[in-house]
Amino acid sequence: MRLLKESVEFPNLFSGDIEIDRVAFKLFGLDIYWYGILIALGVVLGFLYAMKHSKKVGLISDNVFDIAFIGIIVGFIGARAYFCLFYNLMNPEADNKYNLITMFTKIHDGGLAIYGGIIFGVIAALIACKVKKSPFLPLLDIAAPAILIGQSIGRWGNFINQECYGAPTAGNLPWGMTGTKIALDPIVIEAMGSNAEKTNVLVHPCFLYESLWCIVGFLLIHFVANKIRSFDGEVFLYFVLWYGSGRAWIEALRTDSLYAGSLKISQVIAIASAVLALIMIIYFRIFTKKEQKPLYVNTDLSRERFELFEKKIKLDNEKSDAKKAVKKAKKEASQKIAPSILGESVEDSETKDNEIQKNNEDETNDKNENNNEDKGGQEK
Repeated sequence: MRLLKESVEFPNLFSGDIEIDRVAFKLFGLDIYWYGILIALGVVLGFLYAMKHSKKVGLISDNVFDIAFIGIIVGFIGARAYFCLFYNLMNPEADNKYNLITMFTKIHDGGLAIYGGIIFGVIAALIACKVKKSPFLPLLDIAAPAILIGQSIGRWGNFINQECYGAPTAGNLPWGMTGTKIALDPIVIEAMGSNAEKTNVLVHPCFLYESLWCIVGFLLIHFVANKIRSFDGEVFLYFVLWYGSGRAWIEALRTDSLYAGSLKISQVIAIASAVLALIMIIYFRIFTKKEQKPLYVNTDLSRERFELFEKKIKLDNEKSDAKKAVKKAKKEASQKIAPSILGESVEDSETKDNEIQKNNEDETNDKNENNNEDKGGQEK
């Protein structure tokens, strides 16, 4: 039972509040939250994007499906483990610290860290690529825009939960927001002070900043980075550079960051990864130009694998068509068989009937001929 109606407001944009409910619906008595639905939607759309564009980087879609599936599962586990680990480090005296069991039994409490998901997902994908003997770097190039799709959609789950918002604004920010849960934040209460007129302390909608940042990043990667790609893995480095740069300044605004001492973990990782990605892009572009190393999609190995894959698909289709033809022939044959006590087919019965009819006609003709002969003899 909810004691307080949940809502959010953007008073500088329009009057009135937006009522929100974290629970989308119930399934077998369990609450299904919008947060989970939006994350799942983002993952599915990103997955479909990767599957559709796998051929552009020289990868077989079937392999991408298997590897991406493993990477997504392990990535979710990594995102949760990352959050729980640093939460425990930040709150050593807390009664609600996570362990290996509650890390997953309390998943409804929320708490997923994107960097943990990326790190664990990439490691799992690397191992899967080694097992399936599939190239790893081209996979990263189609994973990059897929991650941006998922993150841009998943962040709206934070809007529903009224979380991942920033520090109080000056008050005149057009898109500044507040809400029933936000108003209870100690930082917001402190910003109100003793001024009774400051009933609406607005905060930065950091979830919105990151969602828009990811959408712009996706468009840049899809329409620009893919066209200037000169080495495998370059698009993924552009993703790391773009996302890290945005996350660094967005994290500076947030009030719910995970800390290691006085440092915001996500901000440190964002800055370090962005700088490293920029260095690697410059280095490998120079190296690739000197060595004239082709992209995997342009290699003989990639073409040979596609030819084998297409032959396999063709053979499988032919086998499927043959099975359908045999099944259809058997069905047509069975339809011609009539149930009979004698166990005879319709054709056999018809043949016998024709023979009996023919024999009767022959006997009748013989009798008529005999009668005619007798009559002729009498006339003589």
